[in-house]
Amino acid sequence: MLVQLDSVSKAYGGQTLFQNLSWGITGGERIGLVGPNGAGKTTLCRILAGLEEPDSGRVVRARGAAVGYLPQEVAASGLGSVLAEALSGFEDVWRIEREMEEVAAALEASPKEALTARYGDLQHRFDALGGYRLESAARTILSGLGFGAADLNRPLAELSGGWRMRAALARLLLLRPALLLLDEPTNHLDLESLAWLEKFLAAYDGTVVVVAHDRYFLNRMVSSIADLGPAGLTVYPGDYDAFVVERQARRELREAQARNQAKRVAEIERFIERFRYQATRARQVQSRVKMLARLERIEVEDRTRRIRVVFPEPPRTGRRVATLRGIHKVYSDNIVYAGIDFDIERGDRVALVGVNGAGKSTLLRILAGVLPFERGERTLGAHVAVHYYAQHQVDALNPERAVLAELEAVAPEAAHPRLRALLGAFLFSGAAVDKKVSVLSGGEKARLALAKMLVRPTALLCLDEPTNHLDL
Repeated sequence: MLVQLDSVSKAYGGQTLFQNLSWGITGGERIGLVGPNGAGKTTLCRILAGLEEPDSGRVVRARGAAVGYLPQEVAASGLGSVLAEALSGFEDVWRIEREMEEVAAALEASPKEALTARYGDLQHRFDALGGYRLESAARTILSGLGFGAADLNRPLAELSGGWRMRAALARLLLLRPALLLLDEPTNHLDLESLAWLEKFLAAYDGTVVVVAHDRYFLNRMVSSIADLGPAGLTVYPGDYDAFVVERQARRELREAQARNQAKRVAEIERFIERFRYQATRARQVQSRVKMLARLERIEVEDRTRRIRVVFPEPPRTGRRVATLRGIHKVYSDNIVYAGIDFDIERGDRVALVGVNGAGKSTLLRILAGVLPFERGERTLGAHVAVHYYAQHQVDALNPERAVLAELEAVAPEAAHPRLRALLGAFLFSGAAVDKKVSVLSGGEKARLALAKMLVRPTALLCLDEPTNHLDL
């Protein structure tokens, strides 16, 4: 057993995430951790990694079993390059390398037998730890995750959050811990990098627990699903599709059992009420009263609520919504576009795909009017309002505001009376609208950012990876 959780409980700000949760993770497993936004998946991963302590319960980890954790967001360390970040988990190896360099310098000055023996010992240890192969392996992993050769010496602090995440992921994959915890690793990977990661993990000899909101990735990667919800944690064998079928079958069985039990309870209660005051039936009545007191009621978990999105009707536009003609865009010496044309007509639904660095986000930002370009023309049709949803839109939320106040800050005053209904459609109801943005999960922040997008009618939506952080 790599990690064993025994009766673990955790709460934040009076909200219980999970209570008396028990879970054992063994070697070689491929587990998909799923559940609604705010259920506590990230918190559970942090507890497994030893980065956070439960309020109660016990966490037992196998001695000597390394645990690696990839968080959803990776801060800019500013301490080195992309390649240095990938190699930063091997300080013992680099310490030996530095000592080898010192001994080699001493040998040049004074070739003593003791120094030669010391250098040979260090060289053997360096080789045994994979020191001669690490940089080559790091370059291979970074390439698989989408970094070009020119990117490897770029300072980490210059990278976006998504690219910092890739560098941190490369570091973990190079370390090859016994237990690899990945919290939404697919959020910032393109299709090519995702395919490479799937192939890498398929051959990985450790245990992998992955939080992901991509059912296709889960279907290809996992051998079991751990479902975290209000009722606790339930583990289902098989991939995500098998989990959906089995969960529904179990729910239907439990609902049938609950209906039968409710019917039986009603019959007993009618008997008690009918014969309560008849002395000849007193013993039977008391027997049934005790039976009801001892009865363990079958509870059925509420069905998962779904987001209900109704887009406000925008003003009527002409057939042509937006046009780009001869667009040229350059970043330093990198020519992204050299005369691109693009047309969008009323009612179009366009999926924008491409390899890393192709300029997908750049094109969306130009289309939305938030990024200037060197040459060309951008034209919007009559009555066309544009809304741009950035990859890191959640970063634009004010962490000090309450959920409702965040919407009020951007909504026209006439729309204020309907903001609670809008938030309810995005699963913020009751006291949830008064929660501070800072305590929301990544998925809850994404839902709030999407709700902000719907406050004003918009004819053209430019969405850059809007599904990041949203649960299935």
